[in-house]
Amino acid sequence: MTDVANAGEALGLDGLPVDPALIAEAAALPEDDAAARHANLVAQIEAANKAYYESDAPILTDAEYDQHFRRLVALEAAFPALVTPDSPTQRVGAQLAGTFDEVRHRRMMLSLSNAFSHDELRAFDGRVRKGLGLPAAPEPAPELRYVAELKIDGLAISLRYERGRFVQGATRGDGTTGEDVTANLRTIGTVPARLSEAVSLDARGEVYMPKGEFARINAEREEQGLPLYANPRNSGAGSLRQKDPAVTAARQLSTWSYQVIEDEATPLGLASQSGALDRLQALGFAVNPNRESGLDIEGVIAFTEAWREKRHGLPYETDGVVVKVDAFEQQERLGMVSRAPRWAIAYKYPPEQVETVVEDIVAYVGRTGTLTPVAHLRPTKVAGSTVARATLHNLDELRRKDIRVGDHVILQKAGDVIPEVVRPIVEKRTGEEREWDMPAACPVCGQPVVRDEGAVRHYCANAACPARVGQEFGYFAGGMDIDGLGWAVLSQLLERGMVKRRGDFFRLTVEDLESLDRFARKSAENLYSAIQKVRRRPLERIIASLGIPQVGWTTAIELAHWLAAEVPDGPGAWLARAAALLETTATDRPEVFKELEGIGPTLAASLAGYFGPGGPGEGVLEDLAAAGVEAELPAPRAAVVVGPLAGKTVVVTGTIEGFSREEAEAAVREAGGKPGGSVSKKTDYVVAGPGAGSKLAKAEELGVPVLDAEGFRALIRERE
Repeated sequence: MTDVANAGEALGLDGLPVDPALIAEAAALPEDDAAARHANLVAQIEAANKAYYESDAPILTDAEYDQHFRRLVALEAAFPALVTPDSPTQRVGAQLAGTFDEVRHRRMMLSLSNAFSHDELRAFDGRVRKGLGLPAAPEPAPELRYVAELKIDGLAISLRYERGRFVQGATRGDGTTGEDVTANLRTIGTVPARLSEAVSLDARGEVYMPKGEFARINAEREEQGLPLYANPRNSGAGSLRQKDPAVTAARQLSTWSYQVIEDEATPLGLASQSGALDRLQALGFAVNPNRESGLDIEGVIAFTEAWREKRHGLPYETDGVVVKVDAFEQQERLGMVSRAPRWAIAYKYPPEQVETVVEDIVAYVGRTGTLTPVAHLRPTKVAGSTVARATLHNLDELRRKDIRVGDHVILQKAGDVIPEVVRPIVEKRTGEEREWDMPAACPVCGQPVVRDEGAVRHYCANAACPARVGQEFGYFAGGMDIDGLGWAVLSQLLERGMVKRRGDFFRLTVEDLESLDRFARKSAENLYSAIQKVRRRPLERIIASLGIPQVGWTTAIELAHWLAAEVPDGPGAWLARAAALLETTATDRPEVFKELEGIGPTLAASLAGYFGPGGPGEGVLEDLAAAGVEAELPAPRAAVVVGPLAGKTVVVTGTIEGFSREEAEAAVREAGGKPGGSVSKKTDYVVAGPGAGSKLAKAEELGVPVLDAEGFRALIRERE
């Protein structure tokens, strides 16, 4: 065991969050116990890294991960022999998933060490002063200045520009090699295709999902009975790492840029981080305006306090502040440790949890009829806003957490956005708390509530239920991007019978809107103008806005491409002819839906039921066409002439390591194959992972070759 006072610096751990109390705790362990604890921590951190960086599905909260990492650093500081080159303390990020082509970074993309208190920020300042040969605090050091920037909780990216043109974009990956996501980055509006100067450089930054988009997608997934995304960071990362750029484009991602890697061919002559940020902005990059330069460490601390509460009002997620030495010359002198620069640190705000009381639980009816239990809470402030309600998702989840009416509970905001009841405070129960059950009848229309067999969803089967109708029309208005058409306006339009079909939105006049309560002429003209602006929309957005059960963006994109290829140009409204094809297919040839990429029997049945005779979608598109709505058709897909799966049908089932379902099926398409929805004698391969069920059994029964994730990767990488 080494002298713990100098352990961090001796091991190259200086700059990492070495906690003296944790080091002392570790140093007291017998060596065998320390080794066992070290192995356990490494295993947990590597599993968390894999889930976070590769699968975009975290298994630890940020706070839990940080605590594990700090304990690992302390163990290695106390027992240097435990340090190995592949320890998480010596590496950045995680291994690549193998889904995308690899890109080697021109300069390593580093991670940042974390600080969790003002004292740790002051300790960082002490290390910087020592490294630069400056007097220790509190002596003044006017030549040392910091830049403070809000920490964006997104996916780190590197953007390569040559002579002012965007040529390549990559994720951070393991810090040395990332994944080529150029096509997807081109769909993000804040990634400039051309700079204001013909310079060559690499710009580093973060891709993130705005809070509003995160909430919209999760609301959509909950209505479809799909698992909810954990937070905006992982939703954004998963959206960027889609094989189909159209899926990325539909997610409304954004970026902030914060670092420049200059090119020798066109040097920019930058001398400081603050100057680099200004230059990035002048070149056309999105640079976060919430930053401050010229600070000493007490100024940095004041900046963190100023944003502690104010950050909750931002439209994006930030969980801390990044602090950097401003002068590049000083950064060069300070250098780096194995995984992080010595000249920068990330201050992270602690997760905020509060206690409140569940005053009632009420079932709300969504657009597909799904009944969602919602906790009515004693109003309390958390993460910058007052929360009075929180979804409990479904009856099974409510029972799993054992939430009861009258319970004292712990409340937080998942991803700083969505109120979440974490757990009941069981020790505060008095015996008067009441267990809740799903109502037998719809609370709005009184029709029986049905539970999907083998699923967690309870729903009202009455398609005419006023709650369902209102939600469906609201979903359509939001999906079509009609600005200013909120619930208060929609309720009046429905109650007065001014909107009975979706096409009726486009038949409204200024005078109709002016007759609504609290509407003046100007507000009526503004809403009318907003409606006119969306008369022409991308076909996939029109389809997605219909709210077809189980149909999300990926399926909407597939339907749009199929319709664009099948419906010819001609006289009259193209959308009406597309509607006729959908209804004919649903009525006479529903098996055609199963032949489309990524659409299996369940989705095909949903489409047939929606567009078929008596279905809720019968006549919807014709009505939109009659109201003057026009569709923008997707560009034809480039035909795959050759590939390792050319002419092959591949069915994906279960959880495939390193791939989401959408990514796996997109990989099949890129390799020239066709994703199948069901297993038959015509199926060439089944790719199966944990959770595979009847499809795997069917494949084994028919003798269809079955591949695991490793075999699948090997197959799609083959070349003719």
